[in-house]
Amino acid sequence: MNHFEYENRTRIIFGKERHQIVGELIKPFADKVLFHYGGESIKKSGLYHEVVKSLAAAGVEAVELGGVKPNPRLSLVYEGIRLCREQGIRFILAVGGGSVIDSAKAIALGVPYDGDVWDYYLTKKQPEQVLDLAAILTLPATGSESSDSSVITNEEGQLKVGYSSYRIRPLFSIMNPELFYTLPENQVANGICDMMSHIMERYFTNTTHTDLTDGLCESTLKVIMKNAEILKRDSRNYDAWAEIAFAGTIAHNGLLGLGRDQDWACHKMEHELSAIYDVAHGAGLAVMTPSWMRYVYKTNTNMFVQFAVNVMGVEASFREPECIVREGIDRLERFFVSLGLPVTLTELGIDEINLERMAKKATWCKEGEETPIGGFQKLFWKDIVEIYRLAM
Repeated sequence: MNHFEYENRTRIIFGKERHQIVGELIKPFADKVLFHYGGESIKKSGLYHEVVKSLAAAGVEAVELGGVKPNPRLSLVYEGIRLCREQGIRFILAVGGGSVIDSAKAIALGVPYDGDVWDYYLTKKQPEQVLDLAAILTLPATGSESSDSSVITNEEGQLKVGYSSYRIRPLFSIMNPELFYTLPENQVANGICDMMSHIMERYFTNTTHTDLTDGLCESTLKVIMKNAEILKRDSRNYDAWAEIAFAGTIAHNGLLGLGRDQDWACHKMEHELSAIYDVAHGAGLAVMTPSWMRYVYKTNTNMFVQFAVNVMGVEASFREPECIVREGIDRLERFFVSLGLPVTLTELGIDEINLERMAKKATWCKEGEETPIGGFQKLFWKDIVEIYRLAM
């Protein structure tokens, strides 16, 4: 097990109707907030009006900025920074899923900074200060409600880049499973895949003596799959949503990766799909993950045998480890299909024309120099092209 330090300041407020106290929770920190959200869904559900009512009752003024899209755009981040500076806003409330929360984090980074907020995403430097923020989660998926991460898309360069800092963890996040009842099936499926990927990016490692986090990863994956099956039959099952929501937070709050080298190649390869083709992140991960597994498993076959047996329930002769591995990957792929997710690039409408371009972007390959991705197995652009081809 590797050395580690762990800190997570986010307070989780979990349960029915808890979003109705958001005003009194914010009041000790601010009298004025940027109310950041996506489209019309929170207005149709009534959540928007409940939030406005709670803020007003607590004496908190709200300046609105909607319009966040999946794969949140840098242009809207710039608009949020401008609004906060002009209005003297020092606190952001994000009401939505991971895209809204990631956008809010980028705004929080940019307001006190003299330069271009995009600098943080390119250089990975740490901020001296950020605005405080909080979230009301409407879609369990990314874990952004308590993570130290934000992913933003720069439309001009077709770049989708992640950034991490402990300073951008929300002060608190409200999670009410009842808010998830009316989510479209495709969004639920994408969210399930995203949180599973967050776990698998940490789980597949060459670090040894990580029995505790191995077990935590395996248990969380099984809980997600079990309750995803329940939600397919009953989309208003509170208990299943509670398990899924809690699992999504645990998947990406840093706990499951403690003491172990991590991978993150699938996320980086998927970011190129989203940057150029604007595909849903979870759908892209459903395509990339099985293909990555088939390409790299021989680096540490035992790790994949463990996954196949402990997570996917494969029962076979341990004298044939590769058969166990292949069956485990096939079962994962079939699970994705059962949720209605794509498992090939062709299903996403992607052909071979940009494979080399995406692979070189993923490794920042320029003038013969590149930075390989992945902790489990180092992948250069030519490796990534082969994985994309496996995914066709």
